[in-house]
Amino acid sequence: MLKKEEFAYFGKFLKPHGTKGEIGLQGDTFMLDDDCDFVACDIDGILVPFFFDNIRPKNDDTVIVKIERMESAEEVRYLTNRDAYVPRSWSEDSEELSLSYFIGFEATDATLGPLGTITDVDDSTINTLFVIDGDNGEILVPAQEEFIAGIDHEKREVVFGLPDGLVSL
Repeated sequence: MLKKEEFAYFGKFLKPHGTKGEIGLQGDTFMLDDDCDFVACDIDGILVPFFFDNIRPKNDDTVIVKIERMESAEEVRYLTNRDAYVPRSWSEDSEELSLSYFIGFEATDATLGPLGTITDVDDSTINTLFVIDGDNGEILVPAQEEFIAGIDHEKREVVFGLPDGLVSL
């Protein structure tokens, strides 16, 4: 059985591509190297692997995948908008972690304590931000190395050392 703590968020399945069982998969495509042969989806609380027959790039953040034993657009449509996960070891072996690797991690400030859960990475501007869903609403924290005091991969926690007043902005 696949354990969720052994997997990292990759991205989302998009809509079917064509009629032969292919589907778009958007995420950090650098994580999908030659050894990549599957992603897992959370279906009713259980991680289920979906193996690839074929994988080809579409653009910088999207690949088109052909899922084993799925032969039509109707069959792969089931995966549309589902989150996809890859083994954490694929992320940890790389030289540099993708920022979306941290989605789902708990965010804590060394001074303020728990901030919430990292739910997204906003890279729509030059200043990339972690989007944190906290008890008092959404918090935006710059995704800058100098603000990260520590990372606990096992506990899935990022500890920030944020300047005074940043969280209240």
